[in-house]
Amino acid sequence: MGMRVKTPRGEVDIIARRGKSIAFVEVKARTKAVDLATAIDASRLRRVAAAAEILLPKYGKECENMQIDVIMVAPWRFPKHLPNVWHG
Repeated sequence: MGMRVKTPRGEVDIIARRGKSIAFVEVKARTKAVDLATAIDASRLRRVAAAAEILLPKYGKECENMQIDVIMVAPWRFPKHLPNVWHG
């Protein structure tokens, strides 16, 4: 954990675990805040979800809750955290 993790089906930028919960996080950075609106879509989230399925047995042992989050970053803005965005 702590680095981008690549799998044959996609990659996960951050894997965060607290207690029995695990989050697979996609980070999107753009040079303009307005571009964040189109930074994430269903196709990108599907790739993160596919990677999470592969990574869950290794990183999510004994976890009861799993979610996919997105963090959006742009200059001069606070990062925006979108929790539990994938329900596919």
